[in-house]
Amino acid sequence: MNTMTETARRTSAPPNAAASEIAIHCNLEKVFYGDFLAVRDSNVAIEKGSITGFIGPSGCGKSTVLRSLNRMNDLVMGFRFEGHVRFNGQDIYAKNVDPVVVRRYIGMVFQQPNPFSISIFDNVAFGLRLNRFRGDLDGKVETALRRAAVWDEVKDKLKNNGLSLSGGQQQRLCIARAIATDPSVLLMDEPCSALDPVATRRVEELMLGLKKNYTIALVTHNMHQAIRVADKTAFFGVDISRGGRTGYLVEMGETEQIFRDPKEELTRQYVSGEFS
Repeated sequence: MNTMTETARRTSAPPNAAASEIAIHCNLEKVFYGDFLAVRDSNVAIEKGSITGFIGPSGCGKSTVLRSLNRMNDLVMGFRFEGHVRFNGQDIYAKNVDPVVVRRYIGMVFQQPNPFSISIFDNVAFGLRLNRFRGDLDGKVETALRRAAVWDEVKDKLKNNGLSLSGGQQQRLCIARAIATDPSVLLMDEPCSALDPVATRRVEELMLGLKKNYTIALVTHNMHQAIRVADKTAFFGVDISRGGRTGYLVEMGETEQIFRDPKEELTRQYVSGEFS
């Protein structure tokens, strides 16, 4: 059995009780795209059963860090890094780990809703079929749509094309597709940036409900959104002293502390709106 599969299915608690609360530990010492140093010195721990928000100005590397957590950056030419990313203690970049299996346990929702041009049902069933699921497919699809708070809106039109839905419904459909395969962690890269305020609030309410079953890491440019949904917040800044724009982790802590009593002056300036 694949090592990542064994790790994800392991139910016994590790000897270190504190470590058992960490779903992903990410220590990105240096991240490169070709010769460009995109991120440095970013040590982030994602706690189980919580929402961790990533905030910071454009170009600070928060999306790069997020995409490193399930090897999505492998798809970018020239990507390489120094450090480690461990999921339940397992190095996801180890040579014997299949990135497709990583993404089975660490799902992702993107900035723009991206349903496939197939039926609503087939959108949600896509990953299940890809993973050769042999159980109750109808039941799994319904459960995912219910968890994504979109079942009541689509239950009578499951054969309709997923692209026929509104933007907010499409994003919740994509969330249903991501959670249908029962991942442990859900990565969300600005999932509300293309949505109106009403749809945004529905997705935020959905996130708060989903953390009962999933660990969530969220990139957002909306600081009010981070305050509303994130348990912990990581603030990333930009280093321009080396002739380029290199992102790095400035500070991470409880969300209330980051916004009310930040330890770093740069964090205080950002959350108070002195720069963006």
